[in-house]
Amino acid sequence: MSTEITDNAEKSRYEIRVDGDLAGFVEYEREGDAVVLIHTEVDPAFEGKGVGSSLARGTLDDIRGKGGSVVPVCPFIKKWIGKHPDYQDLVAES
Repeated sequence: MSTEITDNAEKSRYEIRVDGDLAGFVEYEREGDAVVLIHTEVDPAFEGKGVGSSLARGTLDDIRGKGGSVVPVCPFIKKWIGKHPDYQDLVAES
């Protein structure tokens, strides 16, 4: 299973493709240097295969690499960060 995560800025979302097929996305809005992560969706055909986790990690790694921070509004992303404290430093202070 080959995965690729890209920032589709035109649609304001990070997308994950599995073997070339769109398998899920994280919608976002930009507020200065912060990226507000609004909603995550994984195609039912890919659920239970770690696609959501890969998408969360890839999204957060890309934002970290660009020097940004996140505001996790999406319950999935918020929960994922809670389970992976090494990503807590990305959460914007309010």
